[in-house]
Amino acid sequence: MPIDPSVAIGAELGSQRFSWTESDVLLYHLAIGATDLAYTLEGPALQVLPSFGVVAPTFHMTDPPPLDLPGCDINLAQVVHGSQSISVAGPIPTSGSATVTTRISEIWDKGKAAVVWQEGVAVAPSGEELWTTRSSIFVKGEGGWGGDRGASTPVELPDRSPDADATYDVLPQQALLYRLCGDRNPLHADPDFAKAAGFPAPILHGLCSYGIVLRTLTEVLLGGDAARVAGFGVKFAGVLFPGETIRVRGWRGGDDRIVGSATVAGGDRDGAPVLGDVVLTPTPR
Repeated sequence: MPIDPSVAIGAELGSQRFSWTESDVLLYHLAIGATDLAYTLEGPALQVLPSFGVVAPTFHMTDPPPLDLPGCDINLAQVVHGSQSISVAGPIPTSGSATVTTRISEIWDKGKAAVVWQEGVAVAPSGEELWTTRSSIFVKGEGGWGGDRGASTPVELPDRSPDADATYDVLPQQALLYRLCGDRNPLHADPDFAKAAGFPAPILHGLCSYGIVLRTLTEVLLGGDAARVAGFGVKFAGVLFPGETIRVRGWRGGDDRIVGSATVAGGDRDGAPVLGDVVLTPTPR
């Protein structure tokens, strides 16, 4: 079968050395709509939003990532980015280098689809662990071998007014700017490619929405202090087009977590989901 869990689960995907500079951090923050000087001015006061760690290893790449996963005979047309999270050991340095080691951690059997989970750990040259990322891809047309279906409990939003309710007007050129952060998929830039993929126009990168939502929640509920973010995870629930407006809502929970949602605001697609199962974990006080 195209996916062989006995081969894939636990398979090491290798290690990759990478580095980043202040300029990379500044570009990333601009690409997710940051305007505060704490994110956009180099120097000792510069902060790094933890979502940067998700893209840092591939920031300088121009080719799409390969799908040559051990035990997985799949192609790009079958794949949708399902979810993304990062947890950080501390504030990410504004420049530095690291080695990320990635493995396939789990594969879930959803019957008509499979969910493949990858986990990557970034380690500084000193041996200090910097961050851990977890991501899943939803592989259409696979599954059905009787494997573990995995957890599927959605994040419940409180039945009360949110503690944060903000909007961001996505720039018409937002995807063109964000693709300079290492994702040159033509789906986000080429109208003809997007139409062939079933979309009326190029869509915004899911990881750009991911960064926009983290930035917004950090600014509104954490005083703009990126060092207060210990982790951030989401499920990709829908698409966002450049030129649309994204609405970000967040609720402080009794367990110190911030849960939230992101939807389209206004227009014909008002209320359409963009991100779900949004969970921001603050650092312990």
